[in-house]
Amino acid sequence: MFTFLLKRLGLVVPTFVGITLLVFALIRLLPGDPVEAMSGERGMTPERYQRLVHEFGLDRPLAVQYGDYVWKALHADLGRSIVTQEPIFREFMTLFPATIELSLVAILFALILGLPAGILAAVRRNTVWDYSVMGASLTGYSMPIFWWGLLLILTFSVWLGWTPVSGRIAIEYDIPRVTGFMLVDALLSSDAGAFRSACSHLVLPGIVLGTIPLAVIARMTRSSMLEVLREDYVRTARAKGAGTLRVVGIHALRNALIPVVTTIGLQMGSLLAGAILTETIFSWPGIGKWLVEAIHRRDYPAVQGGILLSATVIIGVNLVVDLLYGLINPRIRHHG
Repeated sequence: MFTFLLKRLGLVVPTFVGITLLVFALIRLLPGDPVEAMSGERGMTPERYQRLVHEFGLDRPLAVQYGDYVWKALHADLGRSIVTQEPIFREFMTLFPATIELSLVAILFALILGLPAGILAAVRRNTVWDYSVMGASLTGYSMPIFWWGLLLILTFSVWLGWTPVSGRIAIEYDIPRVTGFMLVDALLSSDAGAFRSACSHLVLPGIVLGTIPLAVIARMTRSSMLEVLREDYVRTARAKGAGTLRVVGIHALRNALIPVVTTIGLQMGSLLAGAILTETIFSWPGIGKWLVEAIHRRDYPAVQGGILLSATVIIGVNLVVDLLYGLINPRIRHHG
């Protein structure tokens, strides 16, 4: 197990190096610079422009800037935002609970619908139920997030008026921010209206963000269940007169969930990356929306630090999934 862990950790180092290098290079390939973005339409004098460029270190060679960025990152110093002058880590941790909350709701939505749909498709293989589930999964996986989000907003928010368009809670509620998780803070405030508002604001973005994981989980569950249902012990259980519910729910599902659990963990990591579009569409004040705004403002430290912290979370989730899978299936430890 220790060797397996060392192999996985050994892959983390080059991954981080590649991420820092790509982010550093790509953000600087964009036209414009952060000092010009700060000036806006008013502009600034050449003297002030040069002073700010020197203050932010943008007049140094790129190799020196990259080395300084990596050196500070190794010492847990991600710098300050050029625009807000706030520490990057503080801004990230302030907004991160909103992204986590949205991701948890999305994965819960995907599990509630994806697991039963995959089981139904496997049990009713080559029937209308199977074709319907697989067709819907393929559609959900292929659907562009921005189009799907706008379609739901137009239908349920504009035409029907059932759900709010954007934000985390209605403006009339001003609840104390204790944990950063709006549902938890609304519960702690003992305001039922605030809790209902927070729930209603999560519905559409949760569905949009959870659509692709739902499709993946449904297809993986179906594939895994079909493989397990062909095993000898399942046929033996049926021959002994066990009912379909017992065969599927106890004998088959328990073993079929092993690869599904891995898929769920990997999807949870990918949700953090997929939240960028969803948060932008619904004006959700999380990490994704913050990064998009930082890119528009050419806020180099915010983009570099935000992506590095997001990548750290995703890599951490994937590493935990690898370790859990290695514990569940010992063969992975020997061949991984």
